[in-house]
Amino acid sequence: MTVNENTIIKFYTAFANGDAKEMCECYHPNVQFRDPAFGLLKGNEVCKMWEMLLKRSKGILKIEFSEVKANEHLGSARWIASYHFSKTNRKVVNTIAAKFHFQDGLIIKHTDDFDIWKWAKQALGIKGLLLGWTGFMQKKIQEQARMSLKMYCEGK
Repeated sequence: MTVNENTIIKFYTAFANGDAKEMCECYHPNVQFRDPAFGLLKGNEVCKMWEMLLKRSKGILKIEFSEVKANEHLGSARWIASYHFSKTNRKVVNTIAAKFHFQDGLIIKHTDDFDIWKWAKQALGIKGLLLGWTGFMQKKIQEQARMSLKMYCEGK
C-alpha cells in the first residue's frame, strides 16, 4: 500500500467517523476541491464544507469507500454517501468517483464526480426529477450550496 493510498483511507475513515478535523489533515493548505454541487472551492473553504456537511447530517451519515488507488502523484476512490438532505429531509444515496492529486504527501486537488440529476431526483423529489438535468437547475443547486457554505462560514 502506498503512502497516498493510506492518505485516502485516512480521509474516508475520518469522514465515516464524522471527524472533519482529521479529514482536513489530509489536505494541503492550498487544496482545490470541485464537485457538481459546490463547484470550485479553495483552501479553508474545503474544510468548512466538510465540517458543515457533517454538522448538518446530525450524525446520520453513512460513508462507504472502495477501489482506493494511488501512486506518487495521482489517486482515486469510489465512495457512497447515504444521508437525509437537510432542506427536504429526503433520503439520498449518492455514488461518487473521486480523483486526487498529491503534493508534499497531502491532497492538493480533489475532484468528486457524480450524477447531479440522480442526486436532484432523490434530494428534491419531483422538481429534481423534472428539472435536475437542466443547466438552470444545476446552477441553482450550486448557488444554493455555495450560499449555505457562505452563511455557515459567517456563523449564521
